[in-house]
Amino acid sequence: MYKHGNLKWILASSLLLSLATACSNQGSNSNEPSAAPPAADNSGSETAGAAQDPLGKYPETVTVSQVIGYNPPEDPRIPKGITPDKNAYLKDLKDMMNIDVKFKWMVPSAQYEQKFSLAMASGDLPDLLELDPKNFEKLKQQGMLADLTEAYAQYASPALKKYMGSDGGFTMKTFSSDGKQLGIPVFEDPFLSTQLLWIRKDWLNNLNLQAPTTMDELEKVAEAFVNNDPDQNGAADTYGVALQKTLFFWGFDVRGFFNGFGAYPSVGDAQSAWIPDGDGKLAPGLIQPEMKTALGKLQSWYQKGIINKEFALKDENKVVEDITSGKVGISYGEWWYPNWPLNMNVDKDPKAEWIAVQIPGLDGPGKSLVPKIRAGKIYAVSKDFKHPEAIIKMMNYYIEIGYKKYMDQKKPEDGFVYNWFNPRVYNPAQIDTVYTEVNKALEANQTEITLDDENYTNVAGVFKASKDFLEGNTQTATKGVNWGQYYSRVAKEGGWGLTRKVKESQAFVHNEFYGLPTSTQVEKGGQLDKLMQESFTKIIMGGDLAEFDKFVASWKTLGGDDITKEVNEWYSKQPK
Repeated sequence: MYKHGNLKWILASSLLLSLATACSNQGSNSNEPSAAPPAADNSGSETAGAAQDPLGKYPETVTVSQVIGYNPPEDPRIPKGITPDKNAYLKDLKDMMNIDVKFKWMVPSAQYEQKFSLAMASGDLPDLLELDPKNFEKLKQQGMLADLTEAYAQYASPALKKYMGSDGGFTMKTFSSDGKQLGIPVFEDPFLSTQLLWIRKDWLNNLNLQAPTTMDELEKVAEAFVNNDPDQNGAADTYGVALQKTLFFWGFDVRGFFNGFGAYPSVGDAQSAWIPDGDGKLAPGLIQPEMKTALGKLQSWYQKGIINKEFALKDENKVVEDITSGKVGISYGEWWYPNWPLNMNVDKDPKAEWIAVQIPGLDGPGKSLVPKIRAGKIYAVSKDFKHPEAIIKMMNYYIEIGYKKYMDQKKPEDGFVYNWFNPRVYNPAQIDTVYTEVNKALEANQTEITLDDENYTNVAGVFKASKDFLEGNTQTATKGVNWGQYYSRVAKEGGWGLTRKVKESQAFVHNEFYGLPTSTQVEKGGQLDKLMQESFTKIIMGGDLAEFDKFVASWKTLGGDDITKEVNEWYSKQPK
């Protein structure tokens, strides 16, 4: 979560698929780019022999520095007290390839952006760089990124090249400059970003309510969740809709809420959305009139207690605590929520039952915003690092351990925390592969998965969890863990199952801008994001709704008009 780990993510995600592997994945297949001639050694001391193999072991230890902003492990079987530097994947990497990972610093994900900004400002960068598009563009302009062209051509495994070439090399080209490959993007099925509405079905049943399909119905349900004791514990201790302080983030935010009003401000993680203006150009969704209407409704919800009165103080971890403890019954979010954190609520409360529905709109189900490209994370390398090929080999490692022969060696209970390992590169169609293969196996009453490629671990892990959940077997994992795997990835009405239906019914709107951040976005994007966050939060908490008009004027003056011009210059050059 995919987020930064995250996914951020997922985050972070993320843009995140098995009991021991990643949670925001998916893909395609062939069309791999042709390999360039073998690279000459640019390290000054060639790592000969086995190390030249994509999975070969260095004869002498190569140390790679990293930084990390991390969320708690997504699998509750992970041993308590473990930290990212103790992740068992790192020891395994050292044993297999003689690559030793050292962390320059480790912070909770909420502190990562500020910490990494300080590191960029001081030039104190790690060897491996996990970047969003804005920071990638900034470091590219500063000449801080290593050229990975030869390292990729020589060391990338066939599987890695297959993934990166699955879209004809389009996304890889986006992160190159003057023929130099400056980053390796993690790109996925754009529909992984589809917003859904997650709601407690047991609370609906307790109050004799139906799942909402319109905003008015959602408001009535949410008010009932505040006022009518939906958990039947005799206490006024619940509220309606989860929301954390960052309004457009990677999770527990209000992107889906705004989409229900026909407003499309953001694809998350401070990435603004751009929609056709009807005259052949793109307009920023953030400043359209529908936004003002939606903000007015959020203000009303705040006053009614539908959203928590302390939302502006809550980070994602505080919201997760509310979900886990049964204080809130509705959340907007992507397909992966059952995998975390809804599974923890299911384990804590045996009566808890969550379902997914298409986001409510004004007159019926609404349309979710979906990006044209989902590539929010790019792995790059500091220009001063002497072994850029080591980063490519680490990507090969992560793909390799998806094979069947490794499955029993990478157990969460042994300290393997996949969402703390970087760099993670996935099959761009991973989730659809899992959905298809597991459903096929379940329908055929198979006892095991017969697939044997790099997708095996993900498919087999979800298959076992699904069978265990459907059979009520909790010998190897809790009900919540098994349900989370099944309902996020396999159930026809679950996370990915419903997302497929949204795609098939074309109940979505595309974010039409998929280029790298423009020069003004890089220079002034942070200032504009802060302006938006402060203005919208003030309105939600009771400020004059006319503040929105002031925000629009300030946004345009402080750089928004320049960004709009730059985005449309880019758009004019794209095929229509």
